[in-house]
Amino acid sequence: MTSELNIVILAAGKGKRMHSSMPKVLHTLAGKALLVHVLNLANELAPNQICIVIGHGADHVKNVINDPNLTWVTQEPQLGTGHAVLQAKPHLDKKGMTLILYGDVPLVSLASLKLLVDATKKRACGILTAILDDPYGYGRIIRDENSGEIKNIVEEKDANSVQKAITEINTGIMVIPNEYLHSWLPKLETNNAQMEYYLTDIVKMAVAQDVPVVSSPAMHSWEIMGVNSKVQLAELERIYQNNYAQNLMEKGVLLRDPARLDVRGELICGADVEIDVNCVFEGTVILGNQVKIKANCLLKDVSVSEKTTILSFSHIEDAKIGANCRIGPYSRIRPETQLIDNVHIGNFVEVKKSSIASGSKVNHLSYIGDTTIGENVNIGAGTITCNYDGAYKHQTVIEDNVFVGSDTQLVAPVTVAYGSTIGAGSTITKDTPKNELTLSRSKQISISGWKRPSKT
Repeated sequence: MTSELNIVILAAGKGKRMHSSMPKVLHTLAGKALLVHVLNLANELAPNQICIVIGHGADHVKNVINDPNLTWVTQEPQLGTGHAVLQAKPHLDKKGMTLILYGDVPLVSLASLKLLVDATKKRACGILTAILDDPYGYGRIIRDENSGEIKNIVEEKDANSVQKAITEINTGIMVIPNEYLHSWLPKLETNNAQMEYYLTDIVKMAVAQDVPVVSSPAMHSWEIMGVNSKVQLAELERIYQNNYAQNLMEKGVLLRDPARLDVRGELICGADVEIDVNCVFEGTVILGNQVKIKANCLLKDVSVSEKTTILSFSHIEDAKIGANCRIGPYSRIRPETQLIDNVHIGNFVEVKKSSIASGSKVNHLSYIGDTTIGENVNIGAGTITCNYDGAYKHQTVIEDNVFVGSDTQLVAPVTVAYGSTIGAGSTITKDTPKNELTLSRSKQISISGWKRPSKT
């Protein structure tokens, strides 16, 4: 947005109410850490630099984020928001502006922040505000009765009954010209109920120096909601998912129940896509035109081409699915699998690190691993590619037009040649000839006089 913008993200808090050993800002919303949501937003503003103030679990936070372009500073002990920004002061430019964000407030919109930055005009202090029906816990905006200008911010614990009745609140998100910030931060004091250095006290300093203090309202009240407990985290999760669902439906996606959708990454949909209830999408998922996802499916880092149907209770990860395929119900497609067009994968079938060409079917109760299957192949129920010898994985190759009978074991490495037929109940350990029937069965016999064991 502007190269004169610095961003400081406050992320030092322990989050005691989370009742977790994990730093609060690393708890996830929609599959991403809270702090990652805020960082993604900050990067969209194209700032000169991003400085993150960390404290509790500092090393863990740095290792998880693992971004060499960030400036990290430690706040220890944690003595308030003003004290936190003071730790970042040596890294802030003398000119330009600094935007203060919070690592546990993940849903602020880019539009709201742009309006806030624009409102400062580089010489004023800007405060992102909101009007709440229940302002409890937030600092109240104190305005001049005549001019309406902001004169002060009073925190909840320091407010009197009249001030607590004010519904305009400070979100904590501020833009401050750096020339003033460098001067004001060292002057903060702890003369308040919490004995902390409040960043909001700079408003009084601004007013005393006739520096304009302007407000910009958040576009939605939910944008400024922070996370202090698992209850609040769940509330924000539903807000996020509802917003995502509304956006999908506005683009033409049919959601059977938008309240039962979870997108934990990015979901890209073509035209006339249908998604049933309780589906979870993780990583990057791409659904082509007229794809149907039935109930209770999980897709992670998957691309699905047009007119394919994924039936209920299927789990697909890191795979490419072609057009006009039919998968499930109860199918598992594991990483590095590619299904070409018109492939059928049926109930209780697992496919791992395999390629299956057009027109082939694996419809029942089978395991296909480390395998290349050609076109128009039929795999009978209960077939297993025995790819693991206890130490190494081996490849199975099944060429075009093969028919594999039920309850067959293909012991890799092995090639089933073009046009082969494998008799049911066979264990195949050697390559088969083309266009021949291959089977391995002992002679069927009946044992006269044999009795089934019974309990005595």
